[in-house]
Amino acid sequence: MTAVVFYFQVHQPYRLNRYEFGDIGKHQNYFNDDLNKRILQRVAERCYLPMNELLLRSIEKTGGRFRCSFSLSGTVLQQLEDWAPEALDSFVTLSETGAVEFLCETAFHSMASQGSRREFLAQVEEHRSRIETLFGQSPTTFRNTELVFDNTIAREVEALGFDVLLAEGADRLLDWRSPRRVYRPEGCRRLKLLLRDYLFSDDIAFRFSNPEWESYPLMADTFASWLEKASVEDTFIGLFMDYETFGEHQDKSTGILDFMEHLPTFVLEGPNLSFKTPGEIGRENEPEMTLDAPTPISWADEERDLTAWLGNHMQKAAHEALYALEEDVLRASSLGHPEFERTWRKLTTSDHVYYMCTKFRSDGDVHEYFTPYESPHDSFILFMNVLDDLSTRVRRALSKPPHHDDTRT
Repeated sequence: MTAVVFYFQVHQPYRLNRYEFGDIGKHQNYFNDDLNKRILQRVAERCYLPMNELLLRSIEKTGGRFRCSFSLSGTVLQQLEDWAPEALDSFVTLSETGAVEFLCETAFHSMASQGSRREFLAQVEEHRSRIETLFGQSPTTFRNTELVFDNTIAREVEALGFDVLLAEGADRLLDWRSPRRVYRPEGCRRLKLLLRDYLFSDDIAFRFSNPEWESYPLMADTFASWLEKASVEDTFIGLFMDYETFGEHQDKSTGILDFMEHLPTFVLEGPNLSFKTPGEIGRENEPEMTLDAPTPISWADEERDLTAWLGNHMQKAAHEALYALEEDVLRASSLGHPEFERTWRKLTTSDHVYYMCTKFRSDGDVHEYFTPYESPHDSFILFMNVLDDLSTRVRRALSKPPHHDDTRT
């Protein structure tokens, strides 16, 4: 029996204010929390609350046979806690069903795997602890930011104690192989690799509401029949996508919520399909073979590499300048300025360099949809202004003599 594995990525960044050159040295109002709060509450109303309620009904209606998984970035968890606690509570309710797995990732949805091993490890541990506290689960499955994966990352993930790693089923990784089998990353001894089936995933995430698509409008029974035709040798079908697909990127009027309401029933009516979580697939199946990923693979754009975040000179300059500041930020934090570290970590969120992308055609349309700025260059200038101010304040803190407690005898 082939398992359908739903994995939903939930994330919101802390978008920047219009921090101009003249603001440097005057104030630290870096983040546009009015905009961030407004977007978070809108997405909670359109997606998180109705979808969580819908999934809860599916779990109850099927007696727990419908199962799925989530990865909520640390930034969205903080925003939910601050601005939409009822939505956060609805995720907690899902966790209590026993049918939903919560994954671990980098706490700030960062590209730390490409910038700093120390920061990568620190963010993973911070996020793991938060998932345990909020949802009562000790994560066994890891997904790196934007599914960025290579052999080195896989070995780090295994060393951190995770059992399963999610990645993109990119053609250049698989060659002739199927994304529907369990693999082992090159150089790992225990870690299991589960891959995204991008054809089926993108039918829901991107093509669903496109009236020019030959299969439009897509109905739940039709999609279930496609899944039902999977080979009996297929262990699972990985349907990995942004959770905001449902109600935000694709409005309720497209029928996307109705589609998800009915899909579990149609899938479970057939004789060949079930639902499982990534952790369950990992526990129940051994790898069929090893996959070698010497260079990074992601789930973004046609290239499925790092060019969405590190593909041009602006992105590379911003990334390098950010991580060049890490050592000083940590030193300043240890000297009594933890606020610098929290601010710096918000700036590690991958969205900031994503907004600087200059790709064109279909990929460019996707990038333009997400950006709150006038242009990639505009995003770069604002980011660098913020980083310049933060760097100045950090250096000033480090130049001050240590504080001495005169009350000691």
